[in-house]
Amino acid sequence: MDKLQQLELMDKIQRELKDLEQSQTAVLKKISQIAAHNITLSVELLDKKLPDIQESIDANVVSISEMSEAFEAYRNKFFSDNKMGAQLDPTA
Repeated sequence: MDKLQQLELMDKIQRELKDLEQSQTAVLKKISQIAAHNITLSVELLDKKLPDIQESIDANVVSISEMSEAFEAYRNKFFSDNKMGAQLDPTA
């Protein structure tokens, strides 16, 4: 795999990480909606379980975000170290 293919794959992974983060955020919002609805119902099962699930998903969002940022820095270093700007922009 050449450097340009590696860079393209890194960009794809970065997009997938962002998508994963957005998906987990959507799950977190759904759980919050369920918890809000349960304020009216006061179902004990939901009162007990939802906060744990919410905490777990929130921790996942933070982990994915941190990993995404670190991977972006790795990708950018790869880009710089391999002088990819000149390859991608022939006028450079």
